[in-house]
Amino acid sequence: MSKSDPSSARRERIKTIRWVVTIFLVTIFVSGVITLISEEIMSNNGIAVSFVILLIIVLIGIFFDILGVAVTAADEAPFHSMASRKVPGALEAIRLLRNAERASSICNDVIGDICGVVSGTAAATIAARLLVRFEFSWPTMVGLLMSACVSGLTVGGKAIGKTFAVNSSTSIVHFAGKVIAVFHKGEKPAKSKK
Repeated sequence: MSKSDPSSARRERIKTIRWVVTIFLVTIFVSGVITLISEEIMSNNGIAVSFVILLIIVLIGIFFDILGVAVTAADEAPFHSMASRKVPGALEAIRLLRNAERASSICNDVIGDICGVVSGTAAATIAARLLVRFEFSWPTMVGLLMSACVSGLTVGGKAIGKTFAVNSSTSIVHFAGKVIAVFHKGEKPAKSKK
């Protein structure tokens, strides 16, 4: 039995550290941008628009959770067949599946968690605006109801989404591959390994 190569183990550790640092910085940046944009839109518009923004944030979190689960559940084999027939998005889908751990981390942990935090902040902002505009006999209930509704929508949506993601993983990953392919037009695709 051959001993593991210490230099390759060191390279792997450095690669992992770079990935963690990159994810950390990307999370800070994306979270800041989403929070800034949502706060700006919500502060310059009425309560109805604020509710729409909140719903959009929750739906984005659910969508990326579905994508993250689909990437980990999908099988690579159907995409090799599609790639041999030059079906658009097949090669990109294979790349996604070969990087399933990272793709899932970005979708579920980075974007999903950011949307969870931002939706909580947005719900608190809406609750505060409701309290300023209307008279409530029990003001604490407004914040509690907002928080409960956002949590219920997020958790319920993700539960339904996970079932859909597992059952339709191939079509979801193919859809993601086609979207990525739009941005990669003009690039020479890498050959898929069989």
